[in-house]
Amino acid sequence: MSLISLRGVSRKYSLGGHDVMALKPLDLDIEAGEMVLFVGPSGSGKTTLLNLLAGIDSPDTGSVLVDGLDIAKLRSSKLLEYRRKKVGLVFQFHHLIPNLTAWENVELVAEMVSGGGDIKGCLEAVGLGERAGHFPHQLSGGEQQRVAIARAMVKDPPILLGDEPTGNLDARTGKQVLNLFAQANKRGKTVLMVTHNLDYTPVATRVIRMADGGIVKDEHNPNPTPVDQLK
Repeated sequence: MSLISLRGVSRKYSLGGHDVMALKPLDLDIEAGEMVLFVGPSGSGKTTLLNLLAGIDSPDTGSVLVDGLDIAKLRSSKLLEYRRKKVGLVFQFHHLIPNLTAWENVELVAEMVSGGGDIKGCLEAVGLGERAGHFPHQLSGGEQQRVAIARAMVKDPPILLGDEPTGNLDARTGKQVLNLFAQANKRGKTVLMVTHNLDYTPVATRVIRMADGGIVKDEHNPNPTPVDQLK
C-alpha cells in the first residue's frame, strides 16, 4: 500500500459568486521515501493539493489516504493529532513568533510531541546551533526559514511538506534550504514540495507538473542530482 493515496479528490471555491475548480478530480499515489516536487503556474492546484495532504483543507469529493487513514473524514481533534504526528509544514513565509528566540520557536512545537524532540540537534542540522538564542529580527531571511525547517523536523514526522519554501529567498540561500529538504529525504522522510523554480527539479525523485487544477505530467527520476551540482 502506498503511503499516500488520493482517489477522486477535487476541490472548488466560491469567488465572487462563481465556483472555481481549484482541483479537478484526480488520483495520485505517493510512496514512502519519495521526494516529490509539484511544479506549474500559479492557480494550477499545487498549493490546494498540498493543503489537502496537510489536513488544513478538506476535499469536496474523494478520499485522502495517508498510511491507510482517510484524513478527509477525520474530525477536527483527530486532524490536529494527524498534523502533530504525521506532517511537518514549511511555508513561503516562516511564521516565526517574533518575541521568541530560534530555540523557543522550535521548542514550542517540540512540546507537542512525546519526549519533547531534539531541539539542539534540529537547529544544528540546519546550521543554526550558534544562533539558537537569536530572535527572528536578528536573523537573515534564509536563517529564519531554516528555523522554520528545524521547527517542522523537531516532531520527527514521516512526511515533510513545503509550500514555496524558497520563494522569498535569493538563489544561493534557496539552494541551502532545498538541500535541507533533500537531506531530510535521504534520512527517510517523504518530502513533498511546491515550487515555481524548475531548476530544482533534477534534485527530486519525482516531478509532478500541474495545470488548470490537474496533473499533466508525472515523471520519475531514478538518479536525483545533488543540490551542490545544480547550475
